[in-house]
Amino acid sequence: MADALVATYSIAACDLEGGRWGVATQSKFLAVGSIVPWAEAGVGAVATQAYANPRYGPAGLALLREGATAADVVQQLTSTDEGRAQRQLGVVDADGGSASYTGAECYAWAGGTSGPGFAAQGNILVGPETVTALADTFTATAGQPLAERLLDCLAAAQAAGGDSRGQQSAAILVVEKGGGYAGLSDVLVDLRVDDHRQPIEELARLYAMHDLLFGKTPRSQWVTVDAELKAELVDKLGRLGYDGSLEEALPAWAGTENLEERVDGVEQLDPVVLRELRAR
Repeated sequence: MADALVATYSIAACDLEGGRWGVATQSKFLAVGSIVPWAEAGVGAVATQAYANPRYGPAGLALLREGATAADVVQQLTSTDEGRAQRQLGVVDADGGSASYTGAECYAWAGGTSGPGFAAQGNILVGPETVTALADTFTATAGQPLAERLLDCLAAAQAAGGDSRGQQSAAILVVEKGGGYAGLSDVLVDLRVDDHRQPIEELARLYAMHDLLFGKTPRSQWVTVDAELKAELVDKLGRLGYDGSLEEALPAWAGTENLEERVDGVEQLDPVVLRELRAR
């Protein structure tokens, strides 16, 4: 794959307690999510940009998989790359170690910073405030889900100036071992806005939909289905055209609405499912 000029800002980060790694990015570039973000559960995350070398993604993850630190990955990838002066790279490893690299010939303003669990970087920016906003927001949102922290980082970076050329695309990738669909995928969140006037806002809208359909409400917050609620559910489902027992009607409706990941039997009900059903 040829190099591509991906002038952008990004943050590669992790939540060690939650076992999640991810990358969020925005750029005045078509489909930035097709080049910049790379991540593997239990291994790390890589963001490759500026006059981007897309091979940094899979090669960086391979090095991390072998036990290299984030700093080692940056050193090894750039030392063997004749175009390193025009590259920009952010890496977070399995232990939360991080490193950010900006080549001397990246278009101004260009730079990066790193700290525990994150590497933030950008080029062709209005100024360093964008990268500072990425780093400060990530630190300030500790304790929140990683995807939400990364989206907050993008919004803060844009408010601080963002890409000096404007906006076009944005993306978020978050991985967790067994955290994806049906527990059979490690991809927890993988959303892209390839061409939009307000890509960060659109990305946030898509994430809200994703969380509705695939998010997980703690089981302790689920509602017990007593006789009264069961009667309500059967009546409501019947009015929507889903006749028969609750055991048959509820999963049939949930499957139609893409809410099957939030249904597990009929003894208890995810409050999100209950809210959505009542709203129909």
